[in-house]
Amino acid sequence: MAVALVMAQLLWVPPLLAQAPTTNPSAASAKPPPPLPAAVTPPPLPPERSDVDTDDAPQVTVIHRDQQVVEEVRIHGQLRYIRVTPPHGRPYYLIPDAAGGTFARRDSLDSTLMVPLWVLFTF
Repeated sequence: MAVALVMAQLLWVPPLLAQAPTTNPSAASAKPPPPLPAAVTPPPLPPERSDVDTDDAPQVTVIHRDQQVVEEVRIHGQLRYIRVTPPHGRPYYLIPDAAGGTFARRDSLDSTLMVPLWVLFTF
């Protein structure tokens, strides 16, 4: 009996929710929108600055070798560090010593003391 009552109520819901199309008499007599303003030209670009020192910006040379990416970073023409990104794993940095003959490998450019952290147990 309850199922029949619910079914009867569901049959009456769609006609009640349907709405008759409404016509707005003021929409037919409404004025068209005003025309858009003429295209405005964008402001001119600022002039090039001659006081900017471009030598301070690092020069990066990207080399692709054997599925790894090598980035050489130079500042004022002097090699500061080399970033090596292997195909698998994390990138590492090669930093030249004071004489420039050998490179020290580091995992980051952070100069603070790095304490080794080993994973003893995982759950």
